[in-house]
Amino acid sequence: MTDTRSRAAWLREPLLHFLLIGAALFLLYSFLSGGKSDAPREIVVGEARVEALAENFAKTWMRPPTAQELKGLVDDYVAEEVYYREAIAMGLDRDDTVIRRRLRQKMEFISEDLASAVQPTDAQLQEYLEQHAEKFVQASRLTFRQVFFSGEKRGQDASRDAERLLAELQAGRGPANPLDAGDPTLLPAAMESASSQEIANTFGSEFAATVEEAPLGQWAGPFESGYGMHIVRVDQRDPGVMPTLAGIRPLVEREWASEQRTRTNQELLDKLLAKYDVRIEGPLGEALKPSGQQGAGPQP
Repeated sequence: MTDTRSRAAWLREPLLHFLLIGAALFLLYSFLSGGKSDAPREIVVGEARVEALAENFAKTWMRPPTAQELKGLVDDYVAEEVYYREAIAMGLDRDDTVIRRRLRQKMEFISEDLASAVQPTDAQLQEYLEQHAEKFVQASRLTFRQVFFSGEKRGQDASRDAERLLAELQAGRGPANPLDAGDPTLLPAAMESASSQEIANTFGSEFAATVEEAPLGQWAGPFESGYGMHIVRVDQRDPGVMPTLAGIRPLVEREWASEQRTRTNQELLDKLLAKYDVRIEGPLGEALKPSGQQGAGPQP
């Protein structure tokens, strides 16, 4: 009876469980690696690596590491290297989405570094500016005044009252200050040198588009916004202009560099894809086949 109890107690020992788990991991490792590890057996921690570890420590703690701390940093690096090599040998990097994405990112970083090493000439930047003028053209700007008629306060009469005041102003009559004929509002009575986007942010996109077409130097409308009706006088319209390269060189250079990185990444991917035969199976694969190949059976 005593022997039975002793064996039961031994089976519950954490140490036994640990040894069994370790043995299972060893067997799994041996199975995956075919009984041997392909990982290199030598780990060299060079002076440059030690200096880098010490430098990173100093940046974090604002002081150099002690001898004991530096040894701990090296020991931790060695442990990381061992785990890394053995994990690769066991194939633990396969089918891991995070690792796959990180490796792809590092490949893209390599091509981007190559692209960043190329410095554009003035001629290249000028050509890019001309070919992508829509990215850099300065938007037209308006200076205008407006009189507001509240749809909430006047209802359907807002449009009629706005038309009446507009007719008076166009005939040279009307109040000395047209704002006196409108309704109080938190909307600005005037905007100076405002872009279409700035006008849209204040009055709404439909109002901004309509005012862009308003005649210059006279009262016009009524124009509708989400708040009510408006009559508007555009006093100045500055058309959009293309700046010179000298005026916006940093912006053009940044956009040029971004396009170069994208192009270099795509060229690298195209070259790498040429090494592979890509086959997509299932319904999607059938749908992506050229029309002449869909449903085609094996050729004799």
